[in-house]
Amino acid sequence: MPLWIRMETHFQDYLTMLRVERNLSPQTLDAYQRDVGRYLSFLLAQNVSSLNNISQMHIREYIRSLNASGLSPSSIARNFSSIKTYHKYLSAENLVKKNPSLVLSSPKIPKKLPDVLSVTDVEAIIEAIEPDSQFGIRDRAIIEILYSCGLRVSEICDLKIANLFLDDDLIRVMGKGSKERLIPIGDKANQNLNEYLKHTRPILNRKTGSSVVFLSRNGKPLTRAMINKILKKWQKAAGIKKHVSPHTLRHSFATHLLEGGADLRFVQALLGHTDISTTQIYTHLDKHTLKEVYKTHHPRS
Repeated sequence: MPLWIRMETHFQDYLTMLRVERNLSPQTLDAYQRDVGRYLSFLLAQNVSSLNNISQMHIREYIRSLNASGLSPSSIARNFSSIKTYHKYLSAENLVKKNPSLVLSSPKIPKKLPDVLSVTDVEAIIEAIEPDSQFGIRDRAIIEILYSCGLRVSEICDLKIANLFLDDDLIRVMGKGSKERLIPIGDKANQNLNEYLKHTRPILNRKTGSSVVFLSRNGKPLTRAMINKILKKWQKAAGIKKHVSPHTLRHSFATHLLEGGADLRFVQALLGHTDISTTQIYTHLDKHTLKEVYKTHHPRS
């Protein structure tokens, strides 16, 4: 059997294992498929004749090629992680005699502080939205919830009507790894969401009967690209020049909570972070805030 056929067979088995045993999200599975698929194409181009012939040199050379292509350090690190997971699978299934990635270390990623909007910037974007138009009502609810609840864009796309407990000021979110969490929803976000549910969503949902909260003009669930486009539209209308994405609102949510004195563990729970070290990147309080907190709380300030 030709090598490329064996590689493709093992690759499909590997993807099935990820989907069934590790319960990964479709987005994460797509990333693994792209990363490992590109790696296997590289190996074939290098005339690797057997899976057992893959060496540390091949992996290092591939990582160097990604670096030379201008891929970001975080994307290179993700690719390396995907490759290590693939080789671990081959080794565990006794498809190879050795794991060439075992002693290799992941490329170091320089820490990058997340982009954050000020409270004034967020309010300017929300105020720029046309309050009386059908889609303006929807868009205001989306942006209010992204900022009020700190949702990932995939989480707001997948949000279901059954997961809204607005009388209790709560929503239930299915996060990474199919982990559920309850998140409080602020008064303004709750008010805007109720307005959308009452006036706009019934019109959008006449034909499809969708269970998803946020719908497009044809009644289908909004995609991540659509939500990003909506945010860009109102950012431009507000005259905000900074880089803004749905994740920027998530960063801003976490940062503003911490600046307001919220406990790091509390913010971790709201964001759905498994590891608190992921949340700690949001502790980049500005110097003014640090001074104010010090003056307020230190006995000899």
